[in-house]
Amino acid sequence: MLPSKRVLPHPGEILAEEFMRPLGLSATRLALLLRVPANRITAIITGERAFTADTALLLARAFGTTAEFWLNMQAGHELSKAKAPLRGPARGRPD
Repeated sequence: MLPSKRVLPHPGEILAEEFMRPLGLSATRLALLLRVPANRITAIITGERAFTADTALLLARAFGTTAEFWLNMQAGHELSKAKAPLRGPARGRPD
């Protein structure tokens, strides 16, 4: 598999576009359903906050996924972001 030079989307974007939007859920409504502060959901979907294990467990239960699904997306996003400045021949590092 060839390495990608792009940063993977923040999992909050996936949450908003693939889960909340089709169900017509606002951040406030999802927060009420999960019993968490609305600013937590808002910060996640705007990419200002990372998923925690606690939030991943709540989302897994709400959407029928696994906590690992959310945490793996978060890890993938963070790794792709960290690798972005290291890519390319200028650094002399392999991808």
